[in-house]
Amino acid sequence: MHHASPVDRLLDFLERSPTPWHAVANMAERLEAAGYRRLDETQPWTLAAGERVYVTRNDASIIALQLPKGRLEALRMIGAHTDSPGLHLKPHAAQHSAGWLQLGVQVYGGVLLAPWFDRDLGLAGRVHLRHPDGRIEGVLLNVDWPVATVPSLAIHLDREANSGRAINPQTEMAAVLLQGGDSDDFNGLLKGWLDAQHGIQDAEPLDFELALYDTQPPARVGARGELIASARLDNLLSCFIGLEALLDCNGEQGAVLVANDHEEVGSASASGAQGPFLGDVLRRVNAQLGEAGDEGFIRLIQASRMISCDNAHALHPNFKDKHDAGHGPAINGGPVIKVNASQRYATNSATSALFHDLCREAEVPVQTFVTRADMGCGSTIGPITATELGVPTLDVGVAQWGMHSIRETAGSEDAERLIRVLTAYLNRAELV
Repeated sequence: MHHASPVDRLLDFLERSPTPWHAVANMAERLEAAGYRRLDETQPWTLAAGERVYVTRNDASIIALQLPKGRLEALRMIGAHTDSPGLHLKPHAAQHSAGWLQLGVQVYGGVLLAPWFDRDLGLAGRVHLRHPDGRIEGVLLNVDWPVATVPSLAIHLDREANSGRAINPQTEMAAVLLQGGDSDDFNGLLKGWLDAQHGIQDAEPLDFELALYDTQPPARVGARGELIASARLDNLLSCFIGLEALLDCNGEQGAVLVANDHEEVGSASASGAQGPFLGDVLRRVNAQLGEAGDEGFIRLIQASRMISCDNAHALHPNFKDKHDAGHGPAINGGPVIKVNASQRYATNSATSALFHDLCREAEVPVQTFVTRADMGCGSTIGPITATELGVPTLDVGVAQWGMHSIRETAGSEDAERLIRVLTAYLNRAELV
């Protein structure tokens, strides 16, 4: 697939990754094709210098490592997250109203709710089944055609609809699935989809983690294709960019890509950035290839660097006043360094200087974002990873519009630029 352009590969990855589980499976597939060996956290590891390995946790977070050909003395780390805000199904999702079988939803992360109305929605995630022999298995499901929709209420019945009316996700956002029917019908549909996708006919679904998603495929937009429009750009765009850089690097240095789940809900989970996943993996690697013991591990971490990649807010032509006049990143203006004095981003002048130098080396323009002093600031995995691990960290990202919408927009030139910069970073012999 590497003959396609980076943008074509990106659009394909976005379309095939409706959930974090699908994203991780697709990343793992590309890593294995490039010679990466899968490790199992429950088994002993045997690692050799120069090897390429990867490991997943909960099938929704992934760490890939290019082990250095020489001594393990410093790691060039790239961080991203696999999850996106959206509407997830409740455990007992099937509900009825006015002769329709509907799916009750729970809100995952900071969802921009209004754009979810009147979309052609598919359904994806994972289902755990019990087979007739008692074996329990988890399988991925992707119902990639429009099976549901959340219809708007006509303006004639709500004259205040355009006046900033609040949206109640409990009472107003249940998705319409089937005329008539009952909860047994939803179970029957689920079994039919599992049969169609996996040939599973006689297993009983025990539980699921399923989410609705927009089936409209990603696209290039704009008179000259200047833009990419897609669901889940935040933050599958960074997962893709980090993966491309890792696959493009020369393999001489120690390189790590970590893509965590659960960033959009605070990162506090076994597989989230606040959990022990990255630390666990790096301690095991250091025990075999580095200087043993706590001191050796701390020295490795302090000699390493982390570039956390999560998208930045681009200057919006209709809302220019939402940005500080000197810090309005432009779409297709190059990667954005994210700065916040209150440590909502982990960037400091030392880590920022390294990135400026990498951009100069890669001949890529660079921008800086800081929020207006009278507005709050979102956060990302950068400060959490820096806090948990102690690694010097920098927060960067591609500029985008419509963050946390069902369909987001970014520049078609920016992904390839950040890939170039991060590849230079992974190839760099000295990190200071």
